[in-house]
Amino acid sequence: MTLKPLADNVVIKLTEAEQTTKSGIVLTSASKEKPQIAEVVAVGPGGIVDGKEVAMTVKVGQKVVAAKYAGTDIKIGEEEYTILHLSDILAIVE
Repeated sequence: MTLKPLADNVVIKLTEAEQTTKSGIVLTSASKEKPQIAEVVAVGPGGIVDGKEVAMTVKVGQKVVAAKYAGTDIKIGEEEYTILHLSDILAIVE
């Protein structure tokens, strides 16, 4: 099964959360924050959204920073993905 986003939606796969802090403290799963850096898996075609032309500015394979609580989380098989609007992507990691 593949995901093909519509309009200005983007499918991302979140990176793994940090297991330890910089000082070496091991974190439990409850204390880990949701990661904000993700890899773009699929990009919608853009088009007219709310009466405005939307051009997609991200590409498959790019690393991006997404808003912390944005999007819809889905699970396909063992993989977890998030579908969000282009406007919920805050930056491209270069």
